[in-house]
Amino acid sequence: MHSIPLPAVMHPLSLSASSRFLSQKLLIPSSFFSNFKTTHQRFDKNFTKVPIIIRNCTSPPVSAKPSSQIRWSRAKKSEPDEKLQALRELFSKPGIGIDAYIIPSQDAHQSEFIAECYMRRTYISGFTGSAGTAVVTKEKAALWTDGRYFLQAEKQLNSNWILMRAGNPGVPTTSEWLNDVLAPGAKVGVDPFLFSFDAAEELKEAIAKKNHKLVYLYNPNLVDEIWKGSRPMPPNKPIRIHELKYAGVDVASKLSFLRSELIDTCSSAIIVSMLDEIAWLLNLRGGDVPHSPVMYAYLIVEVDGAKLFVDNSKVTPEVLNHLKNAGVELKPYDTILSEIESLAAKGAELWFDTSSVNAAIVNTYKSACDRHFEIHASDRKGNLHNGSNNQSWGPSGVYRASPISLAKAVKNPAELEGMHNSHLRDAAALAEFWVWLEGEIDKDVKLTEVDVADKLLEFRSKQAGFIDTSFDTISGSGANGAIIHYKPEPESCSVVDPKKLFLLDSGAQYVDGTTDITRTVHFGEPTAREKECFTRVLQGHIALDQAVFPENTPGFVLDAFARSSLWKIGLDYRHGTGHGVGAALNVHEGPQSISFRFGNMTPLQKGMIVSNEPGYYEDHAFGIRIENLLCVKQVDTPNRYGGIEYLGFEKLTYVPIQNKLVDLSLLSVAEVDWLNNYHAQVWEKVSPLLDGSAREWLWNNTRPLVKQ
Repeated sequence: MHSIPLPAVMHPLSLSASSRFLSQKLLIPSSFFSNFKTTHQRFDKNFTKVPIIIRNCTSPPVSAKPSSQIRWSRAKKSEPDEKLQALRELFSKPGIGIDAYIIPSQDAHQSEFIAECYMRRTYISGFTGSAGTAVVTKEKAALWTDGRYFLQAEKQLNSNWILMRAGNPGVPTTSEWLNDVLAPGAKVGVDPFLFSFDAAEELKEAIAKKNHKLVYLYNPNLVDEIWKGSRPMPPNKPIRIHELKYAGVDVASKLSFLRSELIDTCSSAIIVSMLDEIAWLLNLRGGDVPHSPVMYAYLIVEVDGAKLFVDNSKVTPEVLNHLKNAGVELKPYDTILSEIESLAAKGAELWFDTSSVNAAIVNTYKSACDRHFEIHASDRKGNLHNGSNNQSWGPSGVYRASPISLAKAVKNPAELEGMHNSHLRDAAALAEFWVWLEGEIDKDVKLTEVDVADKLLEFRSKQAGFIDTSFDTISGSGANGAIIHYKPEPESCSVVDPKKLFLLDSGAQYVDGTTDITRTVHFGEPTAREKECFTRVLQGHIALDQAVFPENTPGFVLDAFARSSLWKIGLDYRHGTGHGVGAALNVHEGPQSISFRFGNMTPLQKGMIVSNEPGYYEDHAFGIRIENLLCVKQVDTPNRYGGIEYLGFEKLTYVPIQNKLVDLSLLSVAEVDWLNNYHAQVWEKVSPLLDGSAREWLWNNTRPLVKQ
């Protein structure tokens, strides 16, 4: 799915959520990999493959301008913005007194996807993309977003907003812009629940260059103040147990692993705030966040106990018993700060991953520790010294990466089996969908992009174990396909044009796995230019799929594999090439990634799942993306230089890639063999799940190509 978020955009000056795992090495207990089961797929021999012969063709040069060089297609008139006006009126109120206010995308848990009631940046700006930061001063309003959203932001922001295309030459960061537009000594307000501690500290340091002060406004959130009665209610869906046959490891074993980490770091307890980490650790799933099966909660794990801070109304008797058996006590969600203060008062050394735990929690602990020092200072004179893990005069905290993230990323055999099985069912649903869509197009039925997305959901929902989509379906015809994170809306979407490229990026949440797949197709006759662009994207996809690399290799090393063919003719794309994917969890997860953003040094490890999704997008014309999910596996090589293992990838996604769009003159014999072998595997694995027209469609779309 549309690849890696840009953390620096999502939080000003923040460290990447992935880069917090620099130099971290985590050993997973052997119990995590028990009960391995192997499934065997049948090969249907009822058909004999007949080669498809496609003649070579040439194409004219391809060029594209970045969106920053393209004039907006419509003039934007200056118009009053009542929301901005109301927000600015709050700046001068007693107890606030600020000159600027920053509104990030995240909730209090640094989530990418969030509940509607926490979409404050969307409410204030009108921009609905998942990544972006809004900054409002008394005179100006600016929004930063990354290359996936430039076109979308152009459409959605009104004339009161300045669009900052993050990453483009000459575009300042949020702190640079604040330092430029504010008079020295200004006060910049933030909600400390919405910034990680690291992001807040970096922002504080950056704006201090102009003597600006960062002001924490705990209550109320200023956007909530003007949102008032129209603000949606907080989610309240019941929590469910993620069965052991899908989880692979019981809660007691996971907590035991975590407690051994606490002991090794001389920590009293760890504060877990990332929602997918909590869900994974406790073998629970929720419905609070669209597309992500998580629940809003905090978790404190101590050496001898654990507390889950959650709305009790979401806890069913079955879940309550599940937690009780694991030794987990329930606490109200909004009592997390008071619990932090209580632990500090007892001298507890708390472990915080400051790249994800919000500034409100960490600062509450630090303030409570300061009070602890003041109370006991007279008894400690002469005994004070630095150091948090030795004989300290009082608690000071342990600040290091969460061990849960990497443990979650390295899938155990049960999780991998669930991912394999859910992807095959998903492939069957997609085959049924594509034969339907092509049939409707052939009959000249007018279908909107929303109609297509809704029908795909209908086919997926018939599959066993289906729960939800894993993100909003990106259904883009023609120029809309160039909007990397395009979301069609009923009132503004396009009719699918059979004479233009159509990009479909979609995924599903199943009880046993999470899927994410993109296919680009043409219902008529593609131009030579479209075929060249598609084929070069395909070459990058193949190159990454076939990559073999030594262990301890970080994902950014592989990114150029996917871009090389495009680079040869001066093309590229504005997003990362691969993101981590959860097992029946978030469709985006860290710490691994495959991206040009080389700050993430997390090595790819056997059992990790990543997407492979190179693309090409010509603004206001068309978009192309080909995406499969891959699992990192060990590869047997004839040599093992340095005595280390070599790794490669195993495919999870089995859906045909449209042969019609391939320019065989660009492909090597080895690349043609890859495509034919892939399609043979698609037929072998998916055809047993189909019958009738869907099976016939799969057969027709997996016939081998012959290069002449």
